[in-house]
Amino acid sequence: KLSSVFLSNTNHEEDQPSHLQLKDPSIPIAQNLPRFAEPAQRYCPAGVYEVVEDAEGPRFQINAQNCVHCKTCDIKDPAQNITWVVPEGGGGPNYPNM
Repeated sequence: KLSSVFLSNTNHEEDQPSHLQLKDPSIPIAQNLPRFAEPAQRYCPAGVYEVVEDAEGPRFQINAQNCVHCKTCDIKDPAQNITWVVPEGGGGPNYPNM
């Protein structure tokens, strides 16, 4: 998965806001995790989405800096809860051999 990020030559500024937004932050854990074992952690080719176990229980984590801008999450999320927006500054993949 990390090779996908490397090969796409994706660049995200460290301090930019996340371009992956949740309409309702409770849905991944409350609905998608018990029903589908949270599929975002499997369908994303760059491993952007994770369910992390904390002392308080599971939480949904978005690692937006790994995103390769394929927009799979915008299409495949069963609750249509993830919104992909254009990143600040137009960052994203830069395929140099195309």
